[in-house]
Amino acid sequence: MNFLNLIFSILALLSVALALWQWLAARKFPLHQKSSIASFAPAISILKPLKGCDETTAASLETWLKQNYAGQLQILFGVADVNDPACEIVRQLLAKNPATNAQLVICENLAGANAKAAKLAQLEKFAQHSLILISDADVRVPLDFLASFVAPLRDEKVGLVNCFYRLANPATTAMRWEAVAVNADFWSQVLQSATLKPLDFALGAAILLRRNALAEVGGFKSLADCLADDYQLGHRIAKNGHRIALCPVVVECWDAPMNWTHVWKHQLRWARTIRVCQPLPYFFSILSNATFWPALWLFVSLAATKTVCAPLTALVCLLIRIVLAQNLQRRFTPERRLVSPAWLVPVKDFLQAALWFGAFASNTVEWRGRKMKLRRDGTLIEEK
Repeated sequence: MNFLNLIFSILALLSVALALWQWLAARKFPLHQKSSIASFAPAISILKPLKGCDETTAASLETWLKQNYAGQLQILFGVADVNDPACEIVRQLLAKNPATNAQLVICENLAGANAKAAKLAQLEKFAQHSLILISDADVRVPLDFLASFVAPLRDEKVGLVNCFYRLANPATTAMRWEAVAVNADFWSQVLQSATLKPLDFALGAAILLRRNALAEVGGFKSLADCLADDYQLGHRIAKNGHRIALCPVVVECWDAPMNWTHVWKHQLRWARTIRVCQPLPYFFSILSNATFWPALWLFVSLAATKTVCAPLTALVCLLIRIVLAQNLQRRFTPERRLVSPAWLVPVKDFLQAALWFGAFASNTVEWRGRKMKLRRDGTLIEEK
């Protein structure tokens, strides 16, 4: 027990040190800072692959149609089925905004396991401009977003720009648990990683890239069988020598209410995706769980020692983790209503530990009702 007490004390203190490093990396980033130059407004083609809709879809899509941007814009909405309910929403928005250069494209005969990437491959053919922006259907942006998003491309070495995203409507307890993972941990972990090496992957909520950089990696059709198309796109562009930039402006993701089952499946798919994309970093990511290890240390120290020093230190470690997570949430989501309650932080961490084990338990993922096998190279094959 004394040996276990020593081991868990080291792991607990290491996890808190990693949490503090993560917090410091996030504090240095100029989050929410807008940067635009009126004289730099290159033409952009915006590609929006769609499937289905919910009560938030129309409002999210309209923020793209109403962008206050000096340059030329083209917006292409892509659906695979003419009977998809998203078609009617797009038609209504186009009628409401007739001055916008936008159109609905029916992307039939999709090729590849990743329907989103397959739609993008078809929309790419209709793109008119040398800059291409891709964004998920549930992403909502401020009306001056593009002016800041395009700014990093003034540097010719930058081939791709992306940004962080936050969960904007955590309507259920399960979604508020997921919000801790996204609004506190994910963005700060990305910045922590960036202190070790330049960013070599992309975040999928909104990606702006040069068309020539896209062509160099084979276009969107080369991603048609990849689960993490956003990661692979950024990774391949970075390997070709282009820099990847992070825009400080944060976009919002609006989703329909989800229960624990839906959120768990989403998080498990995400965990298995990251494990395949970055196997070694993901394996060691368990060391940064600043609730799991202090809790184990607390349990063992109560049995191994007769003093209160070790249990008290373990409790302090847990408290530090909660305070840091709440601070990161408040910085990332200024609206107080979006900050998940403090008790969900340790709940998230314990479930994250279970997800870590689950990520190694199988290569099967469920995506939009389809069960698929995830290969070692990150590509998918549908299970029969």
